[in-house]
Amino acid sequence: MAPEPTQFTVRTDEGSYDLEANIQLIGQDILIAVWGGDRPHIGAVSGAQTQPSIVNPTKTSATASVLCFPGHKEDQLVKPMAEKIARLTDRHVVVTAGAHWDKIDGEGIEQALRNSDILADMILEKLGTSSDNGDEEK
Repeated sequence: MAPEPTQFTVRTDEGSYDLEANIQLIGQDILIAVWGGDRPHIGAVSGAQTQPSIVNPTKTSATASVLCFPGHKEDQLVKPMAEKIARLTDRHVVVTAGAHWDKIDGEGIEQALRNSDILADMILEKLGTSSDNGDEEK
């Protein structure tokens, strides 16, 4: 019998537009559910996997597919998070997210996106993988 998957939860604590995530390890794959705001939901899903970089084949890159429900903007959150975590862990990664804050403005959206990157770094730390602070290989 296979061992039970490992699961943990992380949450940002930036004071506004905070996000929470539940992470489930399924074999070597990573499943991440992110939510936040007044009405958490599922707005978008992204699946990412690694590949050799087009720019430098000696480095690892990641590519992702996204499914976004009409009217939702969480694709801006799930795709970069899935790609970053896949690239740095060399695993298949699925991220789903839904966060809604009433009357959020552009600055609030930017803060929520910054929080999603903080959340990704927290997840990587829990997985024992260091973040590259956004030094992406394309």
